Amino acid sequence: MSTAISPTAYNYKVVRQFAIMTVVWGILGMGLGVFIASQLVWPELNFGLPWTTFGRLRPLHTNLVIFAFGGCALFATSYYVVQRTCQTRLISDSLAAFTFWGWQAVIVSAIVTLPLGYTTTKEYAELEWPIAILLAIVWVTYAVVFFGTIVKRKTKHIYVGNWFYGAFILVTAMLHIVNHASLPVNLFKSYSAYAGATDAMIQWWYGHNAVGFFLTTGFLGMMYYFVPKQAERPIYSYRLSIVHFWALITLYIWAGPHHLHYTALPDWAQSLGMAMSIILLAPSWGGMINGMMTLSGAWHKLRTDPILRFLVVSLAFYGMSTFEGPMMAIKTVNSLSHYTDWTIGHVHAGALGWVAMISIGAIYHMIPRLFGRVQMHSVALINTHFWLATIGTVLYIASMWVNGITQGLMWRAINDDGTLTYSFVEALQASHPGYIVRALGGAFFAAGMLFMAYNVWRTVRASDPAEAEAAAKIAVVGAH
Repeated sequence: MSTAISPTAYNYKVVRQFAIMTVVWGILGMGLGVFIASQLVWPELNFGLPWTTFGRLRPLHTNLVIFAFGGCALFATSYYVVQRTCQTRLISDSLAAFTFWGWQAVIVSAIVTLPLGYTTTKEYAELEWPIAILLAIVWVTYAVVFFGTIVKRKTKHIYVGNWFYGAFILVTAMLHIVNHASLPVNLFKSYSAYAGATDAMIQWWYGHNAVGFFLTTGFLGMMYYFVPKQAERPIYSYRLSIVHFWALITLYIWAGPHHLHYTALPDWAQSLGMAMSIILLAPSWGGMINGMMTLSGAWHKLRTDPILRFLVVSLAFYGMSTFEGPMMAIKTVNSLSHYTDWTIGHVHAGALGWVAMISIGAIYHMIPRLFGRVQMHSVALINTHFWLATIGTVLYIASMWVNGITQGLMWRAINDDGTLTYSFVEALQASHPGYIVRALGGAFFAAGMLFMAYNVWRTVRASDPAEAEAAAKIAVVGAH
């Protein structure tokens, strides 16, 4: 039986805010990426200033793309999905608003401090202790909003997408708080609570799981909602999605030591990281196959639906990069690939091909529904964006594969007398053409984001938020 529900059945305001900022931070983060990629082609672009050197801007690029662009996409989609699958409003509008403004404050703080050289020097955890504390407070608030909303759900069942979002939120909190344990010496400087090899192991337990939980598990929550929605098909196998969930979260947490092969880390820990990474291929591909097979009977939609194309191609890149990762974790492969551009290529196969593409597809799906429109302003512009993103990603990855294998082989080449055949500078010179192609690929991808921004702006300008609220009312009433 239908029950009357107010027109403001869902809190769409915070979802709109995060969705718009996903696009804004995407342009800034990827634009900065193109700039630092260009610095490796033309070093003069450092401008001889400390604040604009590659070493200062590169961590800012990773923070903007992962936490600003990716983070806002995760906030937007998780708030959207949890409300619609639980058929209830977010538990607290004020706490949700705090997560939005708090998250933007963290990002702005990073933009100010990182170019000034205030850094912990820890990969993906560079933000100094006052910002790290703010981030922790925002994140705990996010957990309260998300899980509080699930507790007050109108549906008995908790949809699988919410399991992935929930695991990502809980594990990210644990990773961030444990890895950031430190002793402050002043407002902008602290020292890690851990020492030596222990510090390295905890850092890569964090660092690889920033990839494993922030950049994989959260976005799989996105995949399990938006792929079936856009394809208008139920998920291929709900049972497989549950197996995928438990296998993924059980195994991923162990994979970090594969970043520390041939270091001071105990050999057993390196081998454990390698073994877990290889086993991880099974749940990763289980999830990818589940997403792909959801299109059974709907493949023809790819001809006319560029949003679905974004989502499906993201799954293809997810499958590719989750094969490549376990392979690169094997010690013998790692001896060639590590410290080379191959690693950079692998990261961006995941970051551009999987994370960015599924986020873009999800945002394109949500924007018309959030702003009371039937569809985006221009399907042709989405199509243009798709091809720019795909070509840009392929150029990026291919150039870094070639560079990485070239570097690995040059670094290990030795003469008969045991001396190195090539100097480091010679390896760098051989990499130069690859850096040009990489910058070009990145420029393609960033250009696509500008088309997206224009398309979103035109859609929002013609919007009727009241219509969106009414649609939310109908959705909830219809579900009862």
